[in-house]
Amino acid sequence: MIIALARTIFLYLLIIAGIRLMGKRQVGELEPSELVLAMLISDLAAVPMQDFGIPLAFGVAPIIVLLCITMVLSVLTMKSVRLRALMCGKPSIVIDHGQIIQREMTRNRLTLDELLEELRLQGILDPSAVKYAILETSGRLSTILYANQQPATPEQLGLTPEDASLPLVLINDGRLLEANLKTRGYDQNWLDKQLAAHKLSSVREVYFLTVDQRGRTYFVPKEVWRS
Repeated sequence: MIIALARTIFLYLLIIAGIRLMGKRQVGELEPSELVLAMLISDLAAVPMQDFGIPLAFGVAPIIVLLCITMVLSVLTMKSVRLRALMCGKPSIVIDHGQIIQREMTRNRLTLDELLEELRLQGILDPSAVKYAILETSGRLSTILYANQQPATPEQLGLTPEDASLPLVLINDGRLLEANLKTRGYDQNWLDKQLAAHKLSSVREVYFLTVDQRGRTYFVPKEVWRS
């Protein structure tokens, strides 16, 4: 039992390391080579987890080889445009000046229903309002609207809004993050005043508290559940 647990934990940590090498992508955003790698690693790791008669090295060695190949390919694709196009493909323009490019739709096996769904997810109901729609190598659809269809910017309206201020979390589900409190230059007295203003006496009664660089706070007390 202990051996099984140890093998599982080791393989789990090895797979986590491999996924970390692929960067912070969601599964739907993986390049084809990365998706294949993830599938192969999961299959290779499953065998030594289930069959204790197979030496652990027989499962670890192929995984390490695949990770090394991935790292080498990653460096090569950064240096070679042709190899990058071969491994990852090229973006395809599926809408050009409001016109759906049918040959690109067919080449990428993208149906009209899928295209319209992607447009709706971006709040676009009329394809003729799209100047360019580009199907990226990750499978995501990037859209560029005509200028008269785009929201006006504050600069165009002659406004000068304040830049966004990054908030820091001070309390997370009743837990005080003291390092963030010090980073913002506040102390326990300031925190006690915030609690008193909301008629609370303890940090444990706070669900969420943030404060930005201008001192603006966002305060959420914990809900009281009653059966």
